[in-house]
Amino acid sequence: MIKFENLLHFYPIVILIAASVVAISPFLNSGFFPIHDDTQVQRVYEMKKAIMDGMFPVRWVADLGYGYGYPIFNFYGPFPYYIGGFINLLGIDAIFATKIMIAGIVFGSSFSMYLLAKQFWGRGGGLFSATLYLLAPYHALNTYVRGDVGELYAYFFIPLIFYGIWKYHISSNFKYLLVGSLSYAGLITSHNLSALMVTPFIFLIILALIVLKKKISLLALPLLGILLASFYFIPALLEMKYTNVMKIIGENSASYTEHFVCPQQLWDSLWMYGGSAAGCIDGLSFRIGKLHIVASIASFILALFFFKKEKQKSIFVLLSAVLLLFSIYFLLDLSSFVWSIVPYMNFFQYPWRFLLLVSFFSSFMGGAIVFFVFRYFKKPKQYIFIASVSLILIISPIIFYQKIFVPQGYAYKIENDYINKDFLNWETSKISDEYMPELFKAPKSPEEIHKEKIRGQNVNSANVIEKTNYLSADVIVSKDTQVLVHIPYFPAWKYSINGKRINVKEAENGVSFLLQKGTSRFEAKFEQTPIEKIANLLSLSGIGLIIAGIIYGRKSRRPGGLRPGEKNR
Repeated sequence: MIKFENLLHFYPIVILIAASVVAISPFLNSGFFPIHDDTQVQRVYEMKKAIMDGMFPVRWVADLGYGYGYPIFNFYGPFPYYIGGFINLLGIDAIFATKIMIAGIVFGSSFSMYLLAKQFWGRGGGLFSATLYLLAPYHALNTYVRGDVGELYAYFFIPLIFYGIWKYHISSNFKYLLVGSLSYAGLITSHNLSALMVTPFIFLIILALIVLKKKISLLALPLLGILLASFYFIPALLEMKYTNVMKIIGENSASYTEHFVCPQQLWDSLWMYGGSAAGCIDGLSFRIGKLHIVASIASFILALFFFKKEKQKSIFVLLSAVLLLFSIYFLLDLSSFVWSIVPYMNFFQYPWRFLLLVSFFSSFMGGAIVFFVFRYFKKPKQYIFIASVSLILIISPIIFYQKIFVPQGYAYKIENDYINKDFLNWETSKISDEYMPELFKAPKSPEEIHKEKIRGQNVNSANVIEKTNYLSADVIVSKDTQVLVHIPYFPAWKYSINGKRINVKEAENGVSFLLQKGTSRFEAKFEQTPIEKIANLLSLSGIGLIIAGIIYGRKSRRPGGLRPGEKNR
């Protein structure tokens, strides 16, 4: 017979599943819904196509970039799309694979916060933090308005990073170092801007813990994460010069000075589906969440009240409050001086991106309310009352925020509406083309897109073979002539004629070379650049360290084996 006490172990899972279903229920409808970054299905499909063509890691896609190709996954966080692409490879259509890719990580974010917050506030407090985190307005904004999949994955990984740091700090167990480092690598490869934002907080907390316990090995956690993510972030940094990405922070694009949040918007602003604008009236909401604000203030007051009796827990709340205020500071115009002097801050474009950290810290510290209530008001006669109050707190985010976890509407499209070549070459490509070369001249209409990859006066092609990472053809010319190949210039592409490597010249919408009269076998191959090869090796070395750590850990746990630091006697 199952005991009641055993059933209590399952109630956190039941509540988290119920809250998560509220957050992701719109994904259960047919079709998809409009979002700002309406390219998710297409990217999932292109990732699958590249993998099927034998490219790994995937850096280039075939049909974007106006059909000429595009190194998007060399620069834009690829991890979510590996998930979606592999799901698509299983035979699940691209729309449903995209839904799983997004809804699954939204669902998972409640569990990642629960794992972390439970360590500090117990199961009840962990549940309150988890429901606050899952249903935070900024989480709804990224899911149903902006459609920023990279930030959604960052949202999931952040609690796991701090969970790994804390558990490794108190236990020295390698598995927690592994959880933290893999999560940090996931953060970097999902959304580089979020990683840039969160990294200073990670190192700040690690250094504080090192000072407390003199445990320098904590630094291995972020360093291993960086090593694992090297295959992505090193080429993204060093090969950016081959793209036009700098235009996103140029004169004709978003400037952070126009997108600071007005203080009143943090308390309440209309929930809409538009865009960010200068001033205090925007097309989307930047509210923190009234429940989050009230819970944070209440936790802060309780921490001060119980400081002498529960010093350690109170310090965690006060530290979270400081980091929360620090994050809010970067949302406001008050921080413009810092934005102007700190290198690379302008890459964030929108100061309101710091709502990611505001949601994290306010949700985490909010769980302390339940801890303090249960800790000091659980007299036998009051237990049922206090348990009821705590349960109401835990489910209150569902009541307060469920109405914003809905899309603006639904687009009842089938897979082919998103992945047909004409749609990919024009409608999707014109949304985002910042990773094309600086000299590339974007077409102004679909009619200006050249369908054939090889062109020129009196140039004919036969036996054409085209894949994501390969192009070959028999090229026939009646006299010496310039041949234009519609592959945007990128150093990973290598070209040859009749098996001999040739140099090409960058052109407005591809590369060109001089071809002599006659029939020649042309080949273009996407090969890893030296930078990419080194970065891949660094990531492989990180995997090697993980394998070595697992093997060493197993040996140390065998009967008669020595644990780290033990000596023979």
